[in-house]
Amino acid sequence: MFSTKDIMLHHVTLVLIVISVLSACGLLPEQGEDTQNWSANKFYTEAKEKLNNGNYEAAIKLFEGLEARYPYGRYAQQAQLETAYAHYKDQEPASAIAAADRFIKLHPNHPNVDYAYYIKGLANYHDNWGIMSFMMRGFLKQDMSERDSKASRESFDNFRELVKRFPDSKYAADSRQRMAHLLNVIAMNEVHVARYYMKRKAYVAAANRAQFAVREYPRTPATEEALYIMAQAYNALGMHDLSDDAERVLKQNFPDSEFLEDIHETENPPWWKIW
Repeated sequence: MFSTKDIMLHHVTLVLIVISVLSACGLLPEQGEDTQNWSANKFYTEAKEKLNNGNYEAAIKLFEGLEARYPYGRYAQQAQLETAYAHYKDQEPASAIAAADRFIKLHPNHPNVDYAYYIKGLANYHDNWGIMSFMMRGFLKQDMSERDSKASRESFDNFRELVKRFPDSKYAADSRQRMAHLLNVIAMNEVHVARYYMKRKAYVAAANRAQFAVREYPRTPATEEALYIMAQAYNALGMHDLSDDAERVLKQNFPDSEFLEDIHETENPPWWKIW
């Protein structure tokens, strides 16, 4: 007599055998038909249709199947690019970047290699955390600059490389616009850190971080608050000459700044101010 455990193991073995046989003959459940005799054009057309319909996982499998079956020629090369894009659309930035890097390494002189650099930039630009991305950027309304700036810096470098290597690329104009935005994001990240130090009464660290933002990113919107933090921090440290200098530059460049109203309130805020 067979035990229940033996019967279950027998069923599992049969299932695995069936899956193995189906895979070997090219009959994949996701595709629903035998792909053994598909041409490269058929693979690409079916994959592109899945991609356009938002079925990114199925598209990736078909593009990978195309490359495995027909590893040489324009279809395989295009499949590699499309795979990078599909991973990006499927919110898999690491996989998108890896696929783009692979294309760049294999085809450094390909006429569409600029697109691979562009995908890398986009993947870092929209780097997200799945459900956490929705919470941070949607429900909690978190600004990009409040997050770790590593992805922003990498994205900036990706776009900069694209613009430098391919200044006439059709992706260059958009890349330049994203670089300008990313520069603001990176600068504002420094200000967020300086704010944190101010709340902790680490005034030297706050002044240094704000000064770095002003020096490295002088023409970004973050400069206004960075100057304000410098004035506050130096005032709290009793370094009034430096505080006055920061305030003077703030007034000169941002005469209507709201920060000028409470620039000296760091040490003795009103009794009613609780934030």
